[in-house]
Amino acid sequence: MARKLGVNATQRIALLKNQASALLWHGKIETTEARAKEVASYVAKILTLAVNTYDDIVESEVTVTDAKGKEAKKTLVKDGLKKLNARRKIMTLVNDLQEVKGFKESKPDFKKRTKAIKYPLIEKIFDEYAPKYAARKEEKGQGGGYTRMFKLGSRKGDAAEMVIIELVD
Repeated sequence: MARKLGVNATQRIALLKNQASALLWHGKIETTEARAKEVASYVAKILTLAVNTYDDIVESEVTVTDAKGKEAKKTLVKDGLKKLNARRKIMTLVNDLQEVKGFKESKPDFKKRTKAIKYPLIEKIFDEYAPKYAARKEEKGQGGGYTRMFKLGSRKGDAAEMVIIELVD
């Protein structure tokens, strides 16, 4: 049975989406133990979906004609049906966070770096986490176990048990 976390259903869904997004973007977050346990299972579902479908790609060759009439062959790489479905499902499960400009990065450099990335968090899940956890799955022969928690002790105001939840390397 899922925890109610002291809020109604819509607030609970928003809370899980926000905390899962922050965890996937930053790699670790600090929260209460009850919330961390819910977020861990939520993130495990997202990462399992990505791991199982990240390598489903379709390559096709297309003949492209430029302005001078010269023809050239170009290889297009697109998501396969399973990966596309998984990508759309994950988009509903997380709030997409936007890339942040670096400390001494100029605006043109930032725009150039982020021009091709439409959904940074989704790209991070499929390009970083999915291959890493798929290799880990092959190596250890098991899926799951994507997060770990470290207890910090009680919070001062209401004595709630605080933890740091982070993604396993």
